[in-house]
Amino acid sequence: KGQVLFEAGDPGDALFAVTEGALEVSVYSEDGRKLALDIMRPGAVLGEITLFDPGPRTATAAALEPSVLRRVRHSDVLSEISKSPDLAIDLIHLAGQRMRYMNRQLNEQVFLPVPLRLARKILYLTQGDTPQPADDARLKLSQSELAEFVGATREAVSKTLSSWKKDGVVEASRGGLKVLDRPALELIADPDFI
Repeated sequence: KGQVLFEAGDPGDALFAVTEGALEVSVYSEDGRKLALDIMRPGAVLGEITLFDPGPRTATAAALEPSVLRRVRHSDVLSEISKSPDLAIDLIHLAGQRMRYMNRQLNEQVFLPVPLRLARKILYLTQGDTPQPADDARLKLSQSELAEFVGATREAVSKTLSSWKKDGVVEASRGGLKVLDRPALELIADPDFI
């Protein structure tokens, strides 16, 4: 937990697959402000850009909790592609998905208001959650960490969560938050709602 796997600018020669735990992928501005891009959980692959363009890492990856990863070197992937060309198709598909995701995030950061961005990010980070005991369904991120995910101030996130808490959409506390009314949050996340 807390260990940095790689930092933006580090040389990249491998991709990683998360088998246990969770890693946060983020970028930093020149003045040190952080924008969290994603949380990678078991089954996720990160660092794949190096397969297409070996060079410096474009983001920083750090463990949010004790994690286990598998590393695959660039040269090993190229060797496997020569034996199994279908692997190249899968990797191109992965790269396309990642580019679409990053493009969507860029558009949201530039064009959408904080409440809409926050609703979308909470839905994304809690996707797949089903009604379970409270500890299992809770998003364990502080308001400051959520602000890093939506490119907003902690105060703006706090104000939005407070409003949603009054409306019964979320339950927010120092330990994180829990979505109480997912359909209401989905409505808030819809740009036509504005």
